[in-house]
Amino acid sequence: MGPARRRAALRLRGGGSPPLLGLLPGRFSVFPLFFLALLLGFASLLWLQLSCSGEGPVPGGGGQSRGGPRQPCPPQAPQPPPAPPEDEPSWGPHRLALLVPFRERFEELLTFVPYMHRFLSKKRIRHHIFVLNQVDHFRFNRASLINVGFLESGNDTDYIAMHDVDLLPLNEQLDYSFPEAGPFHVASPELHPLYHYKTYVGGILLLTKQHYEMCNGMSNRFWGWGREDDEFYRRIKGAGLQVRRPSGITTGYETFQHLHDPAWRKRDQKRIAAQKQEQFKVDREGGLNNVRYRIESRTALNVAGAPCTVLNILLDCDMSETPWCTFG
Repeated sequence: MGPARRRAALRLRGGGSPPLLGLLPGRFSVFPLFFLALLLGFASLLWLQLSCSGEGPVPGGGGQSRGGPRQPCPPQAPQPPPAPPEDEPSWGPHRLALLVPFRERFEELLTFVPYMHRFLSKKRIRHHIFVLNQVDHFRFNRASLINVGFLESGNDTDYIAMHDVDLLPLNEQLDYSFPEAGPFHVASPELHPLYHYKTYVGGILLLTKQHYEMCNGMSNRFWGWGREDDEFYRRIKGAGLQVRRPSGITTGYETFQHLHDPAWRKRDQKRIAAQKQEQFKVDREGGLNNVRYRIESRTALNVAGAPCTVLNILLDCDMSETPWCTFG
């Protein structure tokens, strides 16, 4: 036995250096150990992804897949392939203003903008994505943000989509084209993963700008989450318009991916003061004609290759009319 092997054997028997160091070669470098740690870390991440996505065995199963719930993966929608440029004549004459009410849901926005840009481009829908970012200190007002987005969307768009940021269309047969015959509810009750009542018009609703003006937009009285869509349905009917919905879609409740995690981001569903009674009334006076706001900034952004415009919006509240716009 050579001198180097004799020293290693003595260390393994307990003399001198700690046992771990005895396993290392005499001319030991830290780089192989560092590389090994990186390799093990990558393998762990790969195993986590496979186990949460259902493509690998459940840990502790002895190499065999077992029943029971798996660890949930972060929501990732499939990405449509790139589409031809908009200057091709097959795109048609109309242009969609995609209005996205928004506040502090950046992880959903980073998924939404590139996904919708690719989805609409593949369908040859000319579009402009407007992120309507409420930056004031009042409670969230989805309807007022849509009114602002309509007024600020410019003359180069002739129809709008009122589009939730946490709802992604997965079926390419869904129609986002110009809704000439009347409001077109893409996220119909038969397809939406959560809301199934007949008068529901939330999630994704397309209207021509002319039809939206006929309804005087949406009511500005709804601060907090919910009910503004139900009131808008009454406005649509009052304007003599008929809501149309998709037909021939066979994917059912799997037609959309809902990104919202209620455990992580709770909705503002509180009803304050007279809001409980007011939420069921039709606002026959307010809408586009009396929305109060100021544009703090307008910024053109590119999210993973997808263009959009972010409007930082300061809404105003008449405390004598809607004191429930704040929690105070």
